[in-house]
Amino acid sequence: MSLLAAARYVADASLGTALFLALKLQRPLLLEGEAGVGKTELAVVLARALGQPLIRLQCYEGLDSSAALYEWNYSRQMLEIRLAELAGHGRDAVAHTIFSEEFLLKRPLLRSLEQGGVLLIDELDRTDEPFEAFLLELLSDYQVTIPELGTVRAAVPPVVILTSNRTREIHDALKRRCLYHWIGYPDAARELAILRARAPDVPERLSRQIVAFVQRLRATDLFKLPGVAETIDWATALVALDQVALGPDVVDATLGVLLKYQDDVAKVAGAQVADLLAEIA
Repeated sequence: MSLLAAARYVADASLGTALFLALKLQRPLLLEGEAGVGKTELAVVLARALGQPLIRLQCYEGLDSSAALYEWNYSRQMLEIRLAELAGHGRDAVAHTIFSEEFLLKRPLLRSLEQGGVLLIDELDRTDEPFEAFLLELLSDYQVTIPELGTVRAAVPPVVILTSNRTREIHDALKRRCLYHWIGYPDAARELAILRARAPDVPERLSRQIVAFVQRLRATDLFKLPGVAETIDWATALVALDQVALGPDVVDATLGVLLKYQDDVAKVAGAQVADLLAEIA
């Protein structure tokens, strides 16, 4: 907790305990929760607090081992073969050298095994099950196998943080290799503490109004509720507009900072904004 607090990340006791155990037991930590609640930020802050490099693998549909682990520098290999031929050497003479580490393009997973630090595997739910299966060896033993070179083991295991927005379920086999924590929306007191830590220039009265408004907004029927990241962005935007208190006009004008879907903006703007402001008055 104190490690995160020093880096201006406000965590509750359960998240602090999960992170402590992940560090102590050298186990990957899988964080699930809605977008914008601080999953990715936790890895960023942790790397900074530990003084370690952050190595990030941003997941996407179709991600495979060549983008995540390694691939061979084929153009350089072909050039090496061509130079050998021009020098009068056969291809067999360079076959054993072109599949050496010199010709290896190291991607995030391989770099994390060699360098340590904090490995962030972000938005794992965007990938597919074959990629999850590919990760099992790394998450179990902090090692991967490269057919041409053999097994690469981490001398010092990286701190592994995986995140998921739960657009699909992560397979049980991968979950068993991780500690698990769900990050939900914070209560009002913790969200106010987060806002004070991340946006200290926001006036106290305005900070309280922003948190109260967002907390009530999350209780409404919206397609996408605002996360903590949106709360901080909104507070920063209001300060940039020289606002010291919430009013109907400025809230309506800045809803696009807080809400990311037009249907949600249209539903809240006008009468509902006035009602929400009346509740927090």
